[in-house]
Amino acid sequence: MAAVANNLKFEFPELDGNARLRELILYISQKCSGDPTFGATKLNKILFYSDFFSYYRFGKPISGIEYQRLPNGPAPKQLIPVREKMLSDGDVAIQKTSFFNKQQHRCIPLRDPNLSNFNGQDIALIDELIQNLWGKTATEVSALSHQRAWRIAKDKESIPYQAIFLSDDDSLTDADMARVADLNREHKWE
Repeated sequence: MAAVANNLKFEFPELDGNARLRELILYISQKCSGDPTFGATKLNKILFYSDFFSYYRFGKPISGIEYQRLPNGPAPKQLIPVREKMLSDGDVAIQKTSFFNKQQHRCIPLRDPNLSNFNGQDIALIDELIQNLWGKTATEVSALSHQRAWRIAKDKESIPYQAIFLSDDDSLTDADMARVADLNREHKWE
């Protein structure tokens, strides 16, 4: 177990995560513009699922940014500074609307995303997630994100990418943890 803990991966600096995050925010916000349930919480979850499901399926996240546990689920640690920079650069605007008596913060893209640093696999996964979450409220999407990957961290603590391999089944065994360690070594995710 200690070997697994020493090799936890929280971010992938070689991917230039903040630049990728900017373009993902634009892309996801553009694609979700017709979804009345789309707001800041849903954006956070689509970003999280995109990175963690890509890591699960392909061994590499899409943006490689670091995620933290927040009360409503996982969120990118750099989201607020990146979004503030995008606001000051005129890339996005934030529209506050009311949705089921709650205030929703919708990110409105003011330019098209630059997708040149993403491959078709990345975009296909994001599109799949958007389609699967279309029409789901922030509450519903947050409930989905409160899985073991989110629960293993304390508030504002980073969530390791390897957590996506943990089961929500409470019968997680030492053999399961050993299998995660084996996969980690086999795919050189260390």
